[in-house]
Amino acid sequence: MTTTGRRPLIGVSTYLESRTRWGAWELPAALLPAGYPLLVQRAGGIAAMLPPDDPAHAAATVARLDGVVIAGGPDVDPARYGEERDPHTGPPAEARDAWELALIEAALATGTPLLGICRGMQLLNVALGGTLVQHIDGHAETPGVFGHHTVKPVPGTRYADAVPEETSVPTFHHQAVDRLGRGLVPSAYAADGTVEAVEAEGSEWVLGVQWHPEMGEDVRVMEALVLSARPALEDKARSGP
Repeated sequence: MTTTGRRPLIGVSTYLESRTRWGAWELPAALLPAGYPLLVQRAGGIAAMLPPDDPAHAAATVARLDGVVIAGGPDVDPARYGEERDPHTGPPAEARDAWELALIEAALATGTPLLGICRGMQLLNVALGGTLVQHIDGHAETPGVFGHHTVKPVPGTRYADAVPEETSVPTFHHQAVDRLGRGLVPSAYAADGTVEAVEAEGSEWVLGVQWHPEMGEDVRVMEALVLSARPALEDKARSGP
């Protein structure tokens, strides 16, 4: 059995909103900005939405995927890293925190390629015992409008392999990595010293970026995830249905 023509299946976590309007309807909805699936598709993958579910189902869900993306979204509950809530920190998203932490744990346990975007990078850090700075200035501009700033890769890292030069990236965040989680190393910095990317030491493909590649034209980070997911796809093909 060959994987020729087959594309890796990449699961992307989503929002779950209690009230969303479209047309004549106002209903609860699982939401994902279109930039995420479009970026997966442009990078050569198939995007599957992963709305919040019972965390007990995370391992079985990840087992059916070739790669996982933890998307951006609301602030991580500070209780998850043992701190009191700062006045700048938004309300908790308990269902997303629980589900996405379980997805991260399952991906790490199985070696499934994992990419965290903005909140996803922060949650990856928290999942591995790290902490967050609950508010920084200068990385979010007008509410609802993405800004841009440059990030510089750390030579020799997985991120630098994918994007070796300093680049301008779309950004909107007010929190950042503080104490690094177990086994994580910085792989890019902003000009002010903020950690803008982290990755796992060793051979497993685990990367978090603080910016929003789905809002830009550079597909290289997602291409690296999709490329790393192909061995999993090939293993599944060899094992048969």
